[in-house]
Amino acid sequence: MSWLDRVRNALPFGAKRDSADNLWHKCRQCQQMVFVKEWEDNLNVCPRCEHHDRIGAKERFAQLFDGGIHELLPAPAAPEDPLKFRDTKKYVDRIKAARAQTGDRDAYQNAFGRIDGKPAVIGVQDFAFMGGSMGVAVGEAFVAGVEQAIKRGCPYIAITAAGGARMQEGTLSLMQMPRATVALQRLRRAGLPYIVLLTDPTTGGVTASYAMLGDIQISEPKALIGFAGQRVIENTIREKLPEGFQRAEYLLEHGMIDMVVARKDLPATLGRLIGYLAPEKAA
Repeated sequence: MSWLDRVRNALPFGAKRDSADNLWHKCRQCQQMVFVKEWEDNLNVCPRCEHHDRIGAKERFAQLFDGGIHELLPAPAAPEDPLKFRDTKKYVDRIKAARAQTGDRDAYQNAFGRIDGKPAVIGVQDFAFMGGSMGVAVGEAFVAGVEQAIKRGCPYIAITAAGGARMQEGTLSLMQMPRATVALQRLRRAGLPYIVLLTDPTTGGVTASYAMLGDIQISEPKALIGFAGQRVIENTIREKLPEGFQRAEYLLEHGMIDMVVARKDLPATLGRLIGYLAPEKAA
């Protein structure tokens, strides 16, 4: 052992120290550096420009349910690679990489808890898992979440964030659109409300199905919401689209959604809506 190794072993270099990587967060919108603790205390919203960063199911459940207390609902089993698909990489390898990155089985999770004292089932789509893309597993989880809401006699709240259907599953991914629609019809027949919270981004086949079927459509500020991309639309119609096209505020102004709500106000807003839409259930 060299003298340098002996010095290193004698000094507390092995302990993890705070560094620029874990002390600071760079806002994607304004590019300002913000203390990570300040950013997390502000619900992952930039305190400078109020940009709402993308967050996963764990953070959503903690922020929306009373005291963060909730019961995570198991997702039904689904075939992982029904088409044995391969592009530049095997589909199964992409799934493994996404699971290692996020710690989740797939892009959609459900949980039961209370919001402002009122019971609700929340389903969260995580963009970090393969862009939140909708495949068979996502469809199965969505339907299972709706069925749990019916069983428990409470509203179902879907929080969407997706690039659309999962291309690696072909037609099977598109079949999740009518499946979700049929499940929501059952929820309505049970007299239970369906509330959608659109987050950045919500696009493609998800927008064309359960993301736009809510009794109430809410969005976080400046969320990107649409079906086709802006450049695709411009190239098709040969016209320049308006400023802010496909952003939440533009859709609110043109009647596509009902309200734009900041993240800090979501628990109170959702609790109030549940009281309006299902007063006997809330009671």
